[in-house]
Amino acid sequence: MAEHTPDYPSKTPTPPKRPLSPPRPETSLQGTARARMQVRNRRSANWSLEAAPWSARKATGHVLDRLHEWGYREADQAAAALTELLVRTAVADCGRRISVHLADQDRQALIVALSHRPGLAVTDDAVLPELTARGAVACGTDTADDGRRLWAILPL
Repeated sequence: MAEHTPDYPSKTPTPPKRPLSPPRPETSLQGTARARMQVRNRRSANWSLEAAPWSARKATGHVLDRLHEWGYREADQAAAALTELLVRTAVADCGRRISVHLADQDRQALIVALSHRPGLAVTDDAVLPELTARGAVACGTDTADDGRRLWAILPL
């Protein structure tokens, strides 16, 4: 007797085909209002904090700890005063959070505070003379869709 082979397909279902993936999001920064905060070719650190009255003190502690870790202790008072003013100004924008960024190069520190509050109309540069009075050799501010960025450079 010969084996009989069925002339119909097996009853096991074929595995489902993988669905098509959606296209990857465009990551090019070309044409955007402002590139995200990028610090290259130098040591850097950043912290995200709640936009609260106590954030200035906490950010100051983070900045001073990192500067000490990098071997800078001479400019503690100026670094603390600049960080506190930058963070208080960012908190005053009434966003939900802020971020603080720190970098060093050639015995200078860059301290930046971002408010992350979208929709701010105009850059307020009234804080710039105060930053200079606290020891900043350069400072600035700008406003974009994602909030206000304030920065100061401090000689170490």
